Amino acid sequence: MTGTPRTLAEELRTRTDRGLVGLLRARPDLLNPVPGDVTQLATRAGTRASVVRAVERLDRFVLQTAEALAVAPDPCPYDTLGALMAGDAGDPAVAAELPRAVAELRAQALVWGPDERLRLVRTARELLTPSAAHPSPTGLGPTVAEAMAGMSPGLLQEIIAAAGLPTTHDPVTAVASLTALFSDRARMAALLDTAPAESVAVLDKLLWGPPYGGVTDRPAPHLQWLLDRGLLIPAGARNVVLPREAALHLRGGRAHHTPEPVPPALFPATERDPQLVDNAAANQAFTALATVEELLKEWDLGGPAVLRAGGMSVRDLKRTATALDTTEQLAAFWLELAYAAGLIASDGEADERFAATPAAEEWLQLPDHERWAALAAGWLAATRAPGIVGTADAKGRALAALGPHLDRSPAPEVRRRALGLLATLPPGTAVPATAVLARLQWERPLRGGAPAAGQAPAAADGATAAPGADPADDLRSRLAHWTLTEAELLGVTGRGALSTHGRTLIDTASDSAAPTPAETTAAATRAAALLAPLLPEPVDHVLLQADLTAVAPGPLRRPLAEALGVLADIESKGGATVYRFTPGSVRRALDAGRSAAELQEFLATHSRTPVPQPLAYLIDDVARKHGQLRIGAAAAYVRCDDDALLSEILADRRAAALRLRRLAPTVLAAQTSPDQLLDGLRAMGYAPAAESAAGDVLIARADSYRTPPRTAPAPVPDGPPSPDPTLLAAAVRAIRAGDLAATAERKPVHAPAPSPGALPRTTSAETLATMQAAVLTNSALWIGYVNADGAASQRVIAPVRVEGGFVTAYDHTSDEVRTYPLHRITGVAELADDSV
Repeated sequence: MTGTPRTLAEELRTRTDRGLVGLLRARPDLLNPVPGDVTQLATRAGTRASVVRAVERLDRFVLQTAEALAVAPDPCPYDTLGALMAGDAGDPAVAAELPRAVAELRAQALVWGPDERLRLVRTARELLTPSAAHPSPTGLGPTVAEAMAGMSPGLLQEIIAAAGLPTTHDPVTAVASLTALFSDRARMAALLDTAPAESVAVLDKLLWGPPYGGVTDRPAPHLQWLLDRGLLIPAGARNVVLPREAALHLRGGRAHHTPEPVPPALFPATERDPQLVDNAAANQAFTALATVEELLKEWDLGGPAVLRAGGMSVRDLKRTATALDTTEQLAAFWLELAYAAGLIASDGEADERFAATPAAEEWLQLPDHERWAALAAGWLAATRAPGIVGTADAKGRALAALGPHLDRSPAPEVRRRALGLLATLPPGTAVPATAVLARLQWERPLRGGAPAAGQAPAAADGATAAPGADPADDLRSRLAHWTLTEAELLGVTGRGALSTHGRTLIDTASDSAAPTPAETTAAATRAAALLAPLLPEPVDHVLLQADLTAVAPGPLRRPLAEALGVLADIESKGGATVYRFTPGSVRRALDAGRSAAELQEFLATHSRTPVPQPLAYLIDDVARKHGQLRIGAAAAYVRCDDDALLSEILADRRAAALRLRRLAPTVLAAQTSPDQLLDGLRAMGYAPAAESAAGDVLIARADSYRTPPRTAPAPVPDGPPSPDPTLLAAAVRAIRAGDLAATAERKPVHAPAPSPGALPRTTSAETLATMQAAVLTNSALWIGYVNADGAASQRVIAPVRVEGGFVTAYDHTSDEVRTYPLHRITGVAELADDSV
């Protein structure tokens, strides 16, 4: 196509396949469904929803360029746009970056036309053009023509006369004359030189927005001076507005107060030894594994109940935080981390509660670095945001941990981008979180909130505009802040700098902000391999001490840790874990089926120091008493060969609540359950053992409670998925073929000519004859086709064979060989030029 394109569709039609692929990759919403031709693509690219999504993904300078185009003449020459962005004084940085901004807008089909006639897509202009209801970040108001629409001709003549302009015969030329005055730098400067100082001060207050101000019924003389000359134009009963042309003159031609062609620097930077950063990150990664493991152990027999509305209660969150020895907010993070990795879930029973999943058992058996990889991959791809736990939703209800309303679709993109910014720094380099947040706000200024701009009219006599919302309070900024905190907790970063394994974690083959789950898992596996040598090696021994404690000099191997966790209570954690042996902990091990001799042998085998005599005495003493009393189910009973011991229990006042009575010299009956009787006698200092109906001692090892098989929660996508190259190539071929079918010139047929966009109409005999002739001449045809669902379409085909009521042809629209029933073809026409 030659000449200047008259529409966006015409310009898109001139693009190369590579250019269309770039458009579809940048705006994947245009692919659902695949447009039938270029005209449909252009129409869909101009819809409000698609334009809003595209504008939200522009960086600050590209957005400022679009905003400048929205207040510029339409069409706008490139030089005019450059003057709006750089001002009369010029700005080398703006001049250097402006071609990139225009190219980005053009690539995303938000701007079209040659440089001398740049046009902003109509929907984008409507979104970005300033109005009273929707002020622009530029702070500019309406043009003189827009502000004076509907003004009486007499008043217009009075205004241009006061401004020193000759009167005209009609409002159109009057408005044009005033516009020319305000746009002329020399004449406008001469007019303002005659203005009172108070009038200039009013203009200065409205200069950068909002451009609206309030006046009284009887304006002060300095305000009346501005009103008389059109420098302030009435905008309602008691409001006035500074016209755009006047504001641009006062600003020196600039549309924005501060153009930002260059992103904020990541500064100040603190350089640290990369090895120290990796070690700090590895230590934190190990702590994260221990914390999640402790959470699973805490919920081994089943977790808290699920609220009716979903999630866990505040009370249960507090209990979990206490068990993990952390704050409630951090407890919510560990819960959501385990949930994202598929380690905990709801059991789905009638009395619903949370519990560990079968996948948790498999996870616990993996090496430490592989367990970390599973957590890191789940965290990186999760759309759930633990940071909003406890905040109120739209209905004022508190959001619960593990609840249904914690998904925030931009979270994965923000995480990757925040870590990606750290990856641009030299290894071991850290920057403040504020620097990262400032860069992210520059890259996506509209995501998560409207741009900061004046929100209310200013009083023309001196009041200032209300400030806009705090840009640091938008969703993306909060997600970025949480990302930096969570990355440190998980061991992706160390001392504020990205670790070596953290760099590998975000290094995927895909250039998209949303790589596939397989790519994320593969990157996490590579990162875990780098982390593995940095993690502490598990030890197989402890150091027993005479004060009934044992010190683990490092992380214990899992079988040893599990066995020691039953025999002793954890007293303190850290680099070395301290376990304390108590009568209750020893009895717990005996209840689990271990004998005193087995416990003594276990300690002697795994201790680098001899078993202290006090600990040996403690084990023997508890074992001597253990099982002397037997409790079974009658409702409940106690039996003992020593009738004197039973008499002692009956005489004890503390046993009154158990409501015991003697059935035989060696048997007592109770009116409580066996569990309550067992706990009651233990509280009195005895060491009873439960027995079965056959009289055998019951081993009190509790079975772990697990949910049915559960999958990890699926992330909530932030818009359509990024298309892969195969889909993009197929979509472009389909669009080209559909465009050919819609625009190719056809030979006339012996039937009434179809209206534009209508299907061709021919008789069955004509259709069959034309098909057979096309097979002989190997030519292409234009057909109308109605499928089995009744959907009509037009196609360009090259018939290969006609037989049995079907035509087999190469379909240029779908780029494949297909067979069509002849009775579903509405008509056929030959192409004037066989350019297929």
